[in-house]
Amino acid sequence: MTNDDKRKAFDLVVWTSSVLFACAFVAHEALAKDKSFVVTNPVYQTECGSCHAAYPPALLPADSWRAVLNGLDRHFGTDASVDATTLSALQAFLASNAGRDRQPNAGTPGLRITESDWFRREHRKVPAAGKGAAVKSAANCAACHTGAERGDYGERGIRVPK
Repeated sequence: MTNDDKRKAFDLVVWTSSVLFACAFVAHEALAKDKSFVVTNPVYQTECGSCHAAYPPALLPADSWRAVLNGLDRHFGTDASVDATTLSALQAFLASNAGRDRQPNAGTPGLRITESDWFRREHRKVPAAGKGAAVKSAANCAACHTGAERGDYGERGIRVPK
């Protein structure tokens, strides 16, 4: 192998490594942004956020959101019915912003974010304190995620109550 061939091989390794590093950086940034779920839809914020956190639509697939909206008259023990215009707006917003990678479990669509495989995987290391009286329910995102109201669910903003 000549010096010229060695130089070409070295350049190829450097170039390939640089491309792989850039791809890894872009993927990391995309995953980091996946922890930010800003909800700016005023109808969704008003109708859903008036009783509980306006959960980021990306946390459930479209089938699950459809099932939730089809059962608003018995929404987790409460009648959360809305008029037809509002329902149509909610359906459009949730369908277009639903999670694409959050496939439902086998069978009927899951209605609770907290019962999804993704949620369980993300919260598997939550200490026992994170399941106590200060939190009350796993659906109380803001109890631990200090930026939840701003759509920030990143690990830097987690404070598990004691």
